[in-house]
Amino acid sequence: MTEIPPPGSAVAPPSGRVLEDEARHANRSWWDLDADDYQDEHGAFLGDVDFVWCPERLREADAGLLGDVRGKKILELGAGAAAGARWLRVQGAKPVAMDLSAGMLEHAAEAAARSRVSVPLVQADALALPFRAGSFDIVCTAFGAIPFVADSAAAMREVARVLRPGGSWVFSVTHPMRWIFWDEPGEDGLVARNSYFNRSPYVERDEQGRMVYLEQHRTLGDRIRELVAAGFVLRDLVEPEWPEGHEEIWGQWSPLRGRLFPGTAIFVCDLPA
Repeated sequence: MTEIPPPGSAVAPPSGRVLEDEARHANRSWWDLDADDYQDEHGAFLGDVDFVWCPERLREADAGLLGDVRGKKILELGAGAAAGARWLRVQGAKPVAMDLSAGMLEHAAEAAARSRVSVPLVQADALALPFRAGSFDIVCTAFGAIPFVADSAAAMREVARVLRPGGSWVFSVTHPMRWIFWDEPGEDGLVARNSYFNRSPYVERDEQGRMVYLEQHRTLGDRIRELVAAGFVLRDLVEPEWPEGHEEIWGQWSPLRGRLFPGTAIFVCDLPA
């Protein structure tokens, strides 16, 4: 999972569009450089062997969004340090953890050594999955890949390609309505400032004008149309509520905001047999 950097230096390109090669380079560089800090800040929350869907602390052990995973071939897309894939392995699944960032996969290898739970690690791009068609029973991700690629509709098609007929695709992203607000956990983050319908991506550039971070926006309708176009059927849309007693702040996620409006959307989809 990730959080959007604080507003200020973000600028959208003049056309509102980003080339995929530029986005890929920026994302790989960002997460390679940020991997250590990210794990220092969030590693304890995510655990070494656990599947946490979102900052609201919804765990797969409680939610059961993937169903019975025993014996299932599962791809964790944008796996980061692969805590989710290791949890799936303990449950009897046959997971593969994939991420674009070598820095994140280094943390995955270190966590495997600590926990003594190992899964195959693959460095690859979500738009060019290095797997044959129909390789997996389930593809899943908690805030991985989908918010960061420029063409998320193409990513949905790639997921559909590597799934077997009857397989499932479950992914969590920042709830689209959060685009309306600044990414602040306090009262400044309660004021509507942006148009929900502005699809221009959030982009940060360095002093030379090179993109260093990208996060794109899709409305709920956009997401559903992407899924339908790729051949999926939406089985559920989960909007986790902020649980009582959970006082931890994660970037823009906070008890103050979480008790008023959703911060995460989890799409539970099936590829018809």
